[in-house]
Amino acid sequence: MRRLLFSCGLSLVLYAAGFGFVLDRPLSLGQPRAQLEAKLARGAAIQGPKLVILAGSNGPYSHRCETIEPILGMPCVNAGVAVGIGLDYMFARWQNLLHPGDVVYLPLEEAQYTASFASVGLGPDAAIMARHDWATLSRLPPQRWIATLFAFDLRAAIMSVIETALVASGFHDPRAEATGTTNVWGDHTGHTEALAEPNLPMLAVVNPIHANADQIRTHAASRQIPGFLDWAARRGVRTIGGLPTGFSDSPIPLETVAAIRTLYETHGAAFLDLPNHARYPRRDFFDTADHLHETAQIAHSRMIAEALRAIVRPVIAAAELTLHR
Repeated sequence: MRRLLFSCGLSLVLYAAGFGFVLDRPLSLGQPRAQLEAKLARGAAIQGPKLVILAGSNGPYSHRCETIEPILGMPCVNAGVAVGIGLDYMFARWQNLLHPGDVVYLPLEEAQYTASFASVGLGPDAAIMARHDWATLSRLPPQRWIATLFAFDLRAAIMSVIETALVASGFHDPRAEATGTTNVWGDHTGHTEALAEPNLPMLAVVNPIHANADQIRTHAASRQIPGFLDWAARRGVRTIGGLPTGFSDSPIPLETVAAIRTLYETHGAAFLDLPNHARYPRRDFFDTADHLHETAQIAHSRMIAEALRAIVRPVIAAAELTLHR
């Protein structure tokens, strides 16, 4: 029995050491990690009040800080990366960089409100933390430590070896040519109408699944949002909820919109709802219902900037007053 327990313990140590110190996913996880770190670096470099857009990929694909910043008159960081990255991880990383007078706009995807604890705990951020970011992992609840420890399998080990070998051999990643790239604001760019055209037949038949009001109120990810909103209110950070982009022929149910609005407003945040409810024709999208193509992204961002300006004008005025004292 002792030999069996020793063998089990040793295998667990080797497993943890392998994924914590040796094995990595430089292609599948290297890109989102590099994007996240670049966005955080921009946020850290900005002096004075800033706008941070926090979402999944709806943030960089459908919103453009490059467009919003001059209209709003406030430095902007497009902090979104991907839906699978846990909100608790994103909040923990950005809390260190948010200061009184900052504004956080959250046009979160519906899937981010309804994500289960299991899906959050086993997302790509688990692998990123295990290999590169123990500091943030240590600040999350203990159940996240356990989930991260067991977030790997044999396939992950095999893919780690393959990806590492590809990078070492000088493999050229074709994703930038196929889908665009990221600019200094953190926006996704280059996802043009021309690149979107081959996706139109697929977009024409996609049937989005909408969250219901009860899911918004009760699911694990939604319970993380009030904690962040309360923290922001105590810190003097202005938070504004919003809706993700989507197909005009597949609107979010009104009861769901009301539940999302209530989630924000009951915790002291504002809520931004455009006249078109962020709904657009399918031809305006790139490859999913959360991703506008570049032309529509810019048009949507202008509308968002004008609406945000009305909400945050007092914040901007106070910052300008302080600057000229």
